[in-house]
Amino acid sequence: MIVGIRKLPSILGAAPLQSHRRLPTKLRMGQHNAEHNASKSNHQSRVDKFSKVIRDDHTGGWETCWEQGLTPWDLGQPTPVISHLCAMGDLPNGRALVPGCGSLSSSSPKIRYFSFLKEDFFSWRPKELFDLIFDYTFFSAIEPAMRVAWGQQMQMLLKPNGELITLMFPIDNHIGGPPYKVSVSDYEDVLLPLGFKAVLIKDNEHAIPPRKGREMIGRWKRSLAHASL
Repeated sequence: MIVGIRKLPSILGAAPLQSHRRLPTKLRMGQHNAEHNASKSNHQSRVDKFSKVIRDDHTGGWETCWEQGLTPWDLGQPTPVISHLCAMGDLPNGRALVPGCGSLSSSSPKIRYFSFLKEDFFSWRPKELFDLIFDYTFFSAIEPAMRVAWGQQMQMLLKPNGELITLMFPIDNHIGGPPYKVSVSDYEDVLLPLGFKAVLIKDNEHAIPPRKGREMIGRWKRSLAHASL
């Protein structure tokens, strides 16, 4: 931006210095807003198409979306907030689970650390519990009536004092889904009675542009007093 300000006088000539400072800001804000709105519109269009497929085919809709590449939740890269937490060393060590995960490149140098399973999340009983579970909008993808069962299974799968990270999206007032609208209280209503404690709830500053302002991150600890498996 400093470069833009320094170059501008040669174009505007005798324009006041105050105008020199304001114009680049306005130009860049306008360009940024246009790009942001276009990105948000394109993302929303894909979400609408995805939602229609799921509504029209309750049994095979999800499979159809994968076959058609209609996966607006799949960024094709690590979720920015998780990359940030990894870089900061701010995640627990041990076994991690990502229910309803997206794709992962087989060329990744760390692919040997991952296993992909096709299971019914709500009835799955692994031999070992997990230190960390990352819910990447899985909560908002399921029918709202299933959220209590979601919480019970999270409690079942986590080790005592294990951590659950939730990306809470979309926080808005739209009707229908998936994704279904969520709020912080929706998570609290499910998790707090099961002994989870909210360690951190805040806006996700690392959200991708189409989700800015509509996504929060929650970090929850499972109570030591609740038994599993």
